[in-house]
Amino acid sequence: MTLEASVTVPVEQHLALGRRADTLSRRALDWSVRACYGTVLLGQLLFVAYLLLFYVGNALRGQFEVWNKVVPRGYVPGDTLSNVMMGLHVMLAAVVIAGGLLQLLPWLRRRLPALHRWNGRIYVLAALVVAGAGLYLIWVQGRAGALPLHLGLTLNACLILFFAAQAWREGWRRNIEAHRRWALRLFMVVSGVWFFRVALMFWVIASGGPVGFDPETGTGPTLDVLAFANYLLPLAVLEAVFYAQSRAKARGRWVVAGLLAVMSLAMLVGIAVAAMAMWLPWMR
Repeated sequence: MTLEASVTVPVEQHLALGRRADTLSRRALDWSVRACYGTVLLGQLLFVAYLLLFYVGNALRGQFEVWNKVVPRGYVPGDTLSNVMMGLHVMLAAVVIAGGLLQLLPWLRRRLPALHRWNGRIYVLAALVVAGAGLYLIWVQGRAGALPLHLGLTLNACLILFFAAQAWREGWRRNIEAHRRWALRLFMVVSGVWFFRVALMFWVIASGGPVGFDPETGTGPTLDVLAFANYLLPLAVLEAVFYAQSRAKARGRWVVAGLLAVMSLAMLVGIAVAAMAMWLPWMR
């Protein structure tokens, strides 16, 4: 074997191993993203069923006062505007969550582009109404616990408005990749109320009880942290996924894939506890 051949063979082997490692890391990242979406899909469908069966179901039966068993001052006799805002907030939340899950399906975008566009328009408009109604309930009617929780929910609503505008603008410009990224950011902040419940129930199980907050008053440092972490943390993870998909090397993709796997397992625990403690008992 010549000197040139003795050098070329190890180089080719090294390149082949590098390509294999790159392929495996991309597959791991892809499957971890799918697993995370599947977990969110399961949990959010349960949440939508709860919203429809409890809030919409009792509204159709004219039993609005039952809302107060779950949300303090969910229904205030004689306060028509607040009751309308509450109704819009929870009922359109079901539309937004279900519509967001549909928007993330790749086959819908490929095979039914018109449905994707119209569902996206309804999704954005409904998200704007939900955010606006939420701001009214927080600052005018004075719901949602202490000031840190008010501020966290307000920032969440503001991000919904901003991300919706950005997603709409990029879609109008036919800048598909930018539109996709802003739409995913919008999905994360719109899902903040869901992430909050799932994260809180995971914390209750992990800490062995309501550590750091008072369930009766809805106050405490745990809720203060979750008021912001419920959407800022998912946004940070989403940006990590964007980076891993576009610029990271194999090691970076493995790290993000592992992070998504851990988050999926944590969400599964939170979903199970939330379903048993918060949703299923009222789905009758």
